[in-house]
Amino acid sequence: MTSPTRAPSSMAVPVMPKADPEGVPVERVAEIQRARMLSATREVAAEQGAANLTVTRIVARSGVSRRTFYEIFKDCEGCLLAALEDALAQAAETVVPAYRSESKWHERCRAALTALLELFDERPDLARLLVVDSLGTSPNTLERRRSVLALLIDAVDEGREEAQRGAEPPPLTAEGIVGAVLSVIHARLHELEPAEQDLLELANPLMSMIVLPYLGRAAATRELSRPVARRKASVSRPVGNPLRALDMRLTYRTVRVLMSVGSSPGCSNRQVGVDAGIVDQGQISKLLARLERLGLVCNVGSDSGKGGANAWALTEGGHEVQQLLVQESSRA
Repeated sequence: MTSPTRAPSSMAVPVMPKADPEGVPVERVAEIQRARMLSATREVAAEQGAANLTVTRIVARSGVSRRTFYEIFKDCEGCLLAALEDALAQAAETVVPAYRSESKWHERCRAALTALLELFDERPDLARLLVVDSLGTSPNTLERRRSVLALLIDAVDEGREEAQRGAEPPPLTAEGIVGAVLSVIHARLHELEPAEQDLLELANPLMSMIVLPYLGRAAATRELSRPVARRKASVSRPVGNPLRALDMRLTYRTVRVLMSVGSSPGCSNRQVGVDAGIVDQGQISKLLARLERLGLVCNVGSDSGKGGANAWALTEGGHEVQQLLVQESSRA
């Protein structure tokens, strides 16, 4: 009996996951590529500033082709605006439920602020895009920012309903408070490296500043000494291109081949070609060989070394890349 073909020593032990009905179908490859470009846009903007965003830098960071970029986005501004919308959606997923979990105004504000600051600590790229890089860019980006600020101002202005009768501050107070809070966060994002950042420690002093005009000095003082509760389950999303270290472009065909192997462990070259929609078996062989060299797939066919049928499976590293792409595509 012929022994199974062994993977190269540099390759991790193959993982043979069952076909996942919840996995990413090949039709969603464009969504995965879009998510990669949005992630790359946040990263480049955080490192070099939104004013220095270029299509060249986005495609280089994301690992997609220039052609793919223009198939999805009209220009760099459109990509930046899409990245901003995606960041706003991610923030809303965290902040809105926290805000709605409390009944009193100042407790709603505290819950939302705490959730936002903790998210910003977990995702400095997202924080910079929302607070720093959405300023001074395009008119469309600035208009979107203004619409979000209007919602925040309305939420803070609800404090006038809890203020003592006859002591309600003017409506302009809420606008000043929101501006001051963002100014403090903006300054911290500029002053500190992401590894040194701890915006959550600002929760008490910022809350003290928020409630002072509405509830008075005693309430503001109490906010300074309150315990800051962290969320029990904190799941940070992957940041960066999982294929960047492998020096490989995240092309349409590459993703489809990788996802095909992941959904059908033990598949042959021909089956991969059918699933990935690639007719040319020569191209399939080249893609699989390159993925094998990079340690993302391995051939577990028992007779493949003697001309037998290939049977492809993801390695541990390939499985991790697949899962990262699945998670990111859920944001697309």
